[in-house]
Amino acid sequence: MSVQVQRRGAVATIVLDRPQAMNAVDAELGDQLLAALREVAQDDGVRAVVLTGSGRAFSSGADLRAGFEPNESGRPNLQKALNERFHPIILTIREMPKPVVAAVNGAAAGIGCSFALACDLIVAAESSYFLLAFVNIGLVADGGSSLLIPERIGFARAAEMAMLGERVPAPKALEWGLINFVVTDETLMSEADRLADRLAAGPTRSYAGTKRQLNAWQFARMQAQLELEAEIQQEMAQSHDFLEGVGAFVEKRTANFEGR
Repeated sequence: MSVQVQRRGAVATIVLDRPQAMNAVDAELGDQLLAALREVAQDDGVRAVVLTGSGRAFSSGADLRAGFEPNESGRPNLQKALNERFHPIILTIREMPKPVVAAVNGAAAGIGCSFALACDLIVAAESSYFLLAFVNIGLVADGGSSLLIPERIGFARAAEMAMLGERVPAPKALEWGLINFVVTDETLMSEADRLADRLAAGPTRSYAGTKRQLNAWQFARMQAQLELEAEIQQEMAQSHDFLEGVGAFVEKRTANFEGR
């Protein structure tokens, strides 16, 4: 199993569990994560959810080494992967009628960053970081991050994250307003559990109503934005720069982009 679900009273903790791959998201992990989220969403005994990763990372993003199903032209069908694998996860987190806390350890990169930012509250270990690495392989931000991030920190900083593709350490993420809390590495899970316990003992219907309000105001364009991201991402998948970026990533060298 690539995803574990742990129950502690009214709190369910969902653990991304591919530590050998820094919890990179392949088809199996994606399917299991969606199933776990839907399960806890429908369980009336669960009143708060924690999402975290095992090992050294929250999630390093999509598993490029696992590859993607090709389209008619033989290029990776990123649009299909986004629409069928990743978007349902983001939407399930946002629409779940109970609070979801991200406990971020290590890297939250690419789609892993989106998973964290889709949560209602984010607790991050002081050594963790957030990264939109898409531009480094000739892609664009996806997984809702082109909406989730500017809604949290504004246009200028969102552009900085998306266009420069540099790590944002947890203390800076807190300063920017990207996340809610930074704690020591050693106390990450105890602090996340403490927050989840508080939420689990609170007015669950009130939290659900609050999420509906925030979704209606801040994330009303989410579905349209996800579709736009997938459409543009598929355009990028046809580019020479994408092939060069992935090749450089796999070969652990600097990419030589040509703008085509």
